[in-house]
Amino acid sequence: MTRTRTPSRAGWLRAMAVGLALVAVACGGGADDATTTTTAAGGAPAQAPEHPEGSTMAQVQAAGTLRVGTKFDQPGFGLKRATTGEVEGFDVEIARLIAEAIGPEVEVEFTESPSAVREQLLENGEVDMVVATYTINDARKERVGFAGPYYVAGQDIMVPAGNPLGIEGVDDLNGKRVCSVGGSTSVENVRTMAPEAQVTEFDVYSKCADAMGDGRIDAVTTDNTILLGLIEKSGGKYELVGNPFTTEPYGIGVPKDDVEFRNFINDTLEDLYASGEWADAYERTLGQFVDEIPEPPEVDRY
Repeated sequence: MTRTRTPSRAGWLRAMAVGLALVAVACGGGADDATTTTTAAGGAPAQAPEHPEGSTMAQVQAAGTLRVGTKFDQPGFGLKRATTGEVEGFDVEIARLIAEAIGPEVEVEFTESPSAVREQLLENGEVDMVVATYTINDARKERVGFAGPYYVAGQDIMVPAGNPLGIEGVDDLNGKRVCSVGGSTSVENVRTMAPEAQVTEFDVYSKCADAMGDGRIDAVTTDNTILLGLIEKSGGKYELVGNPFTTEPYGIGVPKDDVEFRNFINDTLEDLYASGEWADAYERTLGQFVDEIPEPPEVDRY
């Protein structure tokens, strides 16, 4: 399983502040060193927040690392750049903002989390949380806890440019060769709503896009914003049908019984909504595919 370690958003801000102030950091390294020390306005050291003893937040703060599961193949949400090894996208930004709320020195270690293994990663303790286009539903709540939602998508369909088969909605997928990802709500939805579709499952959506590119399948179905990222990456080879047929609230997965951590993340999300940082993260990432920034969804404190 591939892992990549990246500084939190706070780490990048620290690096910028150090460069501008021309201050040498005691822990060594250059301006990109994830362990450089941040300073608050006026030069005073930034104060780390206090967390309840024994809480996940306190443990993460003490370790200095938040372990996060995310996607590595989804432009706009979670994409690992082959040239740099850096992971970027809206889910990545949300994870960094949560790490910053835990403590200004907390780094983020990202683990690739395909849809089929997200619950397993949390149950095995391999990650602290999962931010990976993770739709909240009752079946998944039997195994994990969810904070959020922090975004709401809708399942749609991607077809070759020009839509040669005239696919206009989910009913038209019957009798067609359709691809989605195993373990996702998307593949469950298409099997239910288009029972005569010939469904192919891969572990990641990029393989579905490749299969449509070489003619092995007729359409790809998953959440609309994921598809928009794949369309952008295709350089015009694919297009979106534009007829979403589900509602997909994305949540942040945590261990099922860690209610304290779930409540902390929900509090953080509401702070990000109010401060405008959620909208800023959206504009930097998903904003490249859409014209308007939506209103953030209401947190569901179940």
